[in-house]
Amino acid sequence: MNKKQKSFLLGLVLYLLSTSVSYGAFNYFRSAPSPVLPTDESGGLLIDPGAPRDQECPINGQMFTKVERDSWEQRRPLIIMVENSAEARPHSGIVKADAVYEAVAEGGVTRFMPVYYCAAQANDVKVAPVRSVRTYFIDWASEYGETPLFGHVGGANCSAEKIGTGYGPCKTDKRAQAIEQLVAYEWRWGKGNDLDQFSVGAPTYIRDETRLGHRVATEHSVVGSTELLWSEGLERGWSNQDLEGEEWSDNFTPWEFADEAAEADRGNISNIEYAFWDGYSDYSPSWSYDRASNTYLRSTGGEAHKDLETGDQLFAKNVVVMFTNEIGPVDELKHMLYTTIGSGEALIFQNGEVIEATWSKSTRTGRTTFEDSSGDEIPFVRGLIWISVVATNTEVSY
Repeated sequence: MNKKQKSFLLGLVLYLLSTSVSYGAFNYFRSAPSPVLPTDESGGLLIDPGAPRDQECPINGQMFTKVERDSWEQRRPLIIMVENSAEARPHSGIVKADAVYEAVAEGGVTRFMPVYYCAAQANDVKVAPVRSVRTYFIDWASEYGETPLFGHVGGANCSAEKIGTGYGPCKTDKRAQAIEQLVAYEWRWGKGNDLDQFSVGAPTYIRDETRLGHRVATEHSVVGSTELLWSEGLERGWSNQDLEGEEWSDNFTPWEFADEAAEADRGNISNIEYAFWDGYSDYSPSWSYDRASNTYLRSTGGEAHKDLETGDQLFAKNVVVMFTNEIGPVDELKHMLYTTIGSGEALIFQNGEVIEATWSKSTRTGRTTFEDSSGDEIPFVRGLIWISVVATNTEVSY
């Protein structure tokens, strides 16, 4: 090997070495190790009870510790579909949501969509019963960074393989085909953030037909775990960043928040009632205002709506009744449609008072915002926000 060849070879080795070091350094700083969080004997976050709660949750403005914030900043929101059939109650885990959406799924039976991010960091949350998705819930879920982790058990669909193979014509109206929409939005493939129970399985989801102390039908038995769902997402590359390294919150617009009113300044609206459909009282909610704690305690079908594991009654700091166009049933399976993009009226209950509001949403991924009669955004009181979506002619008594 002559001198010229040796020089070339040495240069090549140095180039490759420098390239390797640069690439390694780039990837290290691009995805620097996340902070190691302290845990207790049960595996939950170890939180000093005296630690200041000065970290604002971007979902509902509630204040948490720095340890909890360090945890949620490594993740993206987790949204799960939960059914509300009377025989499936009590529910599990809704008390640990940061926000909850509620609307009719079909035939007067409502469904919930809790959003988990901040309050669920301290410990694993058992969520049940998990059920299928509807199209309008996807539109509201799309507001949380466009691609939140999305847990459900199937959904309204008309899968292509069933057409012409002995199953007969599709029974689901095209507008109500939620699974096809997940594919079109690249949630199911492509960007990837869909955690359908049919593609995940145990132990992330389990079927517990005796979770209520007696046997229930299989469709009421699916139980999910927030920690295992977040872990499943992480294994698929869905952390706080997407597959291209973009932070989920770059595509998220938070609401405005405010501290709660002093007790002397709170209102006296003590009871709120409304029905989603006439004749379906099992799904009609009522809210009793507790002035001392400034919370709204929820009842459903005339009974206190409680969490199975804790026995606590479900409550909210803000109750939103959002009026929109109700269409349907649109097919023989009684699927419904609700207008999600556009504008309409709303009532916002907080601090013992009611605010007549207007809601608006410009695109599927755009934020639903709420404004007062002057056109100013209405701040939510820090804490759980519960949004019930009802038909425009729904009567609300308070």
